[in-house]
Amino acid sequence: MAEAIAILKFTPRGASPIVEKVLMSAVANAENNFDLDRSDLVVSEVFVNEGPTLKRFRPRAKGSASPINKRTSHITVVVSEK
Repeated sequence: MAEAIAILKFTPRGASPIVEKVLMSAVANAENNFDLDRSDLVVSEVFVNEGPTLKRFRPRAKGSASPINKRTSHITVVVSEK
C-alpha cells in the first residue's frame, strides 16, 4: 500500500491527488469497517466510470449559444488482503 501511495505522490498528473485521496479513504474504510491491518492490504482493482453530465450553455454572438458539457466521474478503488 505504501508503494502505491508513493507512486501517486510523485506522479505528475492532474488526477493523482484525487486518486490518492480515494485510495486513502479505501484503506481507512478497510481498517475501520472490516478490522483489516494496513500492512496486509493491496490494491486489487481500480476503475473509473462515467458520472452524471451537467449541461450548461455559453452565450455566443448574435443571440446564439453553444453547449458545454461538464463531465464527472466515479472512481472506485478495491483493496484486499495479501
